[in-house]
Amino acid sequence: MTRVALIGAGKMGISHLAILGAHPDVKVVGVADTSKIVTDVLEKYGQFECFADYKKMLDKTNPEAVFVAAPTKFHGSIVKELLQKGIHVFVEKPFCLNVNEGAELVQLAKLKGTVNQVGYHNKFIGTFEEAKKLISSGALGDIQHFVGEAYGPVVVRKKAETWRSKPEEGGGCLLDYASHVIDLLNYLVAPINKVHGALLKSIYSGNVEDAVYALLETDNKLSGVLSVNWSDETYRKMSTTVTVIGDKGKIIVDATEMKIYFKEANCPAPYTKGWNVKHINDFAEEVAFYLRGEEYSAQVDYFIKAIEGKVPNNKNTFETAWLTDSVIEKIKNNKN
Repeated sequence: MTRVALIGAGKMGISHLAILGAHPDVKVVGVADTSKIVTDVLEKYGQFECFADYKKMLDKTNPEAVFVAAPTKFHGSIVKELLQKGIHVFVEKPFCLNVNEGAELVQLAKLKGTVNQVGYHNKFIGTFEEAKKLISSGALGDIQHFVGEAYGPVVVRKKAETWRSKPEEGGGCLLDYASHVIDLLNYLVAPINKVHGALLKSIYSGNVEDAVYALLETDNKLSGVLSVNWSDETYRKMSTTVTVIGDKGKIIVDATEMKIYFKEANCPAPYTKGWNVKHINDFAEEVAFYLRGEEYSAQVDYFIKAIEGKVPNNKNTFETAWLTDSVIEKIKNNKN
């Protein structure tokens, strides 16, 4: 039984807490949040102690692992303190606001030998996992081009400022929305190491961008396009799609469906020449506790299993998340 604590009981923190509370190999030992209203409710109905100060929680509850869902601007200092104590860490995305700070945490986690994971949940979605297998196997042949897209109705009118409108707190389409797509492209295709130009557009927001468009290149010289807009009210919720084109075929994949076109008959079974359509139900694996999607429970379960030594600590690590932060920094430096 792994002793786990939570820092930050906002939307994602509460989601993690619900999943952790139902996990058979986890004992939730404490929750820290600066909102007394939140901690009073949690302490009344939960079987764990709540704290306003996470440092006091760490001292009193002695957790083996901590989930950090505090605002991004606090990730660096909190995660560093946890690693120095030898505590395993799951932290929400984006990893850090400063790439140098992130690089330091990557090295510290390696030095301490702690299990580390960042909450990029797309890698636990069955359709994206199947796309990864096909691309890595060479089924598409030589990759010629890729496109990563995400659209949704987060900011569809001018409104009062929140953390989403403050870049110093991790707000803006680039950090909040595009980071998911960048991380997924790094995983499915190859790590991005160059940005040849970027447009950051404000549509309704005054201090941050609402849309991100960029021309990308990977470390193996593949070209690609990033197109993300969180002010698109034609979508009911966030929709992420990746298209990968090779000389033997093409994949168009999102969280619910994968469409694959093979030019030749000698393609991998069970696929056939021409268009193939697969749905998430063909790939989704059952989880012990369903909340918002299998991927949220699957990522938590993977983290716990990595602590137990049942799976390798090689999925959504600090290092891969730092690579995503590095691409974000390049986009900022190449914006027009």
